Amino acid sequence: MAYIMVDIESDGPIPGDYSMICFGAVKVEDGLEQSFYGELAPISDKFIPEALAVSGFTREQTSQFNDPAKVMGDFQDWINKVCSTDRPIFISDNNGFVWMFICWYFHHFLGRNPFGFSSQNLGSLYKGMEKDTFKNFKHMRVTKHSHNPVDDARGNAEALLRMKKEFGLKIKF
Repeated sequence: MAYIMVDIESDGPIPGDYSMICFGAVKVEDGLEQSFYGELAPISDKFIPEALAVSGFTREQTSQFNDPAKVMGDFQDWINKVCSTDRPIFISDNNGFVWMFICWYFHHFLGRNPFGFSSQNLGSLYKGMEKDTFKNFKHMRVTKHSHNPVDDARGNAEALLRMKKEFGLKIKF
């Protein structure tokens, strides 16, 4: 298995009606050297200015971003390359939100999702390890959470690596 930590930025709460603006992914392994970044042109005229502002981009900038089908194809190619013969496992801090966009975009533009039909939640994993639903893993990040999706995915991947090292989490990288 190959764990891929993913983060996205969007201009609204759901895919289809709103657009995924950009996303980042990092293969979870020592060094965290393999990453992917994609910027996607809007798929809808709808957007929420406050949601878009989180990404740091303007609507005018996003309109110049890349064709979503090409970006998702490039992402699928990257996954195939970095996972080789391993099964890609999707993991994220907020997997309900992030997965919803990534899964929708893969199925809408490519007809399939290389991650299959399931995702994992980093926060829930940490809560289970601590046996405390009030615990939060975010103090384990090294890279500052900046809303750059590669940085945010990298920080979450750093936390997962620390969970393996410091808690003895049995996980294959």
